[in-house]
Amino acid sequence: MAEKLLILNKQQIQQKIDRIAYQILEDNFEEQEIVIAGILTQGSVIAKRIKAVLEKIAPFKCTMINIEIDKNASHLEANLDADINVCANKVVILVDDVLNSGKTLAYGFGVFLDVPLKKLRTVVLVDRNHKSFPISTDFSGMALSTVIKQHVYVSLTETGDEDAVYLG
Repeated sequence: MAEKLLILNKQQIQQKIDRIAYQILEDNFEEQEIVIAGILTQGSVIAKRIKAVLEKIAPFKCTMINIEIDKNASHLEANLDADINVCANKVVILVDDVLNSGKTLAYGFGVFLDVPLKKLRTVVLVDRNHKSFPISTDFSGMALSTVIKQHVYVSLTETGDEDAVYLG
């Protein structure tokens, strides 16, 4: 395996998450409740951390749901750990770790197509700028121009002790 280059350490990841939480607060200041939808697995870890920051700084309620998407399916296959109707007429923040081709976020959008939303925003920790789909993100920790052969490894743990983002 090729050598991996550290691009974000534990502290830098938390700084990015804090900044994203403040941006979400600014974008939704007058809301009563927002729904944070984390794409399993790493997107959900980031979503939980954003929710924890928002619960300290925001006047609104944050509801969290997890979405499991089959990224290899040729059509949308997704499972949620809550009723999709908890999102009705609310702001939904869709969270994933890395935006690469855009397929995962496109599938994430598909989950909400039949639900009336106030708005849908997207969050990624790393935006790789290699989209195959016309997907952009509203809030990202960092934009990273890479060559296609390179891979971004996001390592997040429940405790946060081993958090890091590598380019390999």
